[in-house]
Amino acid sequence: MAEDEQNIREFVVINLQRAGYETAEAGNGEEAIRLFEAANGGFDVAILDIMMPGAMDGLAVCRELRQRSETIGIILLTAKTQEMDKVTGLMMGADDYVTKPFSPSELVARVDAVHRRVARATRAQEPDFSEELRSGGFTLNLRNRSFTKNGRPIELTQVEFQIMEYFISNAGRALRREDILRRVWGNGYVGEEKIVDVNIRRLRMKIEDEPSSPKHIVTVWGIGYRWDR
Repeated sequence: MAEDEQNIREFVVINLQRAGYETAEAGNGEEAIRLFEAANGGFDVAILDIMMPGAMDGLAVCRELRQRSETIGIILLTAKTQEMDKVTGLMMGADDYVTKPFSPSELVARVDAVHRRVARATRAQEPDFSEELRSGGFTLNLRNRSFTKNGRPIELTQVEFQIMEYFISNAGRALRREDILRRVWGNGYVGEEKIVDVNIRRLRMKIEDEPSSPKHIVTVWGIGYRWDR
């Protein structure tokens, strides 16, 4: 948990501990990176306030953590006025955001959802788990959590990987935004559906030859999206 306001930081930490989580806290971005390094990257979820003093704000920490780990879950704490920062954070690899002020139950629910994704990815790396999904030139390996296009590896975040798994498992079928939201973020998610659109935009930039004219992740107007081979 990285937050420069001590009262908020202590409030979040207490509620996470009550929910059964082990926590570590930092008052700025630099300290958050030092904690990550000291733990050898052993954190499942990072909660980052966007507005922090020093050379590294929450967005900078988000970018650094995502570069170092594809699997860590990242949740941003934002103010209502930070609309563009929310989108920027998601494009940098954040999994979710929570707008201040927030309730303890809301934040814990978001952490639970992100933590479940991390846990699923860990189980998929076990030796006896071996499964691949193929669609045209794309291969999604559920065991080692890899994704390739015509043999070329493409790095995906946990959220992107789950979206691709849902798409390829339902190729040719129009999927509603709310179904994608429920499948990836969980039934209890109380955030906004636009988080789906931002992640779709990010995925298109990674896998489409022409992201502005997608051939694989196709918009189905009035419904959501469809995966075409």
